[in-house]
Amino acid sequence: MDVTVSSWLVIALGILGANLPFLNEKLFAAVPLKKAALAEQGWRKPLALRLLEMVVLYFIVGAVAFALEARIGNGFPQTWEFYAITGCLFLVLAFPGFVARYLRKRR
Repeated sequence: MDVTVSSWLVIALGILGANLPFLNEKLFAAVPLKKAALAEQGWRKPLALRLLEMVVLYFIVGAVAFALEARIGNGFPQTWEFYAITGCLFLVLAFPGFVARYLRKRR
């Protein structure tokens, strides 16, 4: 796998990982919650749980990115600025899912 494919794979995983908590009512899109059966009665996954999912998915995408970087060559050490910028970028990538879940009018 070359550098270009690895870069696009990380970007695609970032977009998917950032929006995944907002697109479904399951935990990590795989684990049904106990109250998910009551979703038709108005229960939804709380925002705090969605944000916690986003943090976990941020670290998963970061681990995949680091593994791909190490496979291509040397992994570079990162400082706090890198994590602040990528965390903000992950939040920006999550904006379409947030809008679809919370800001779109439902009829």
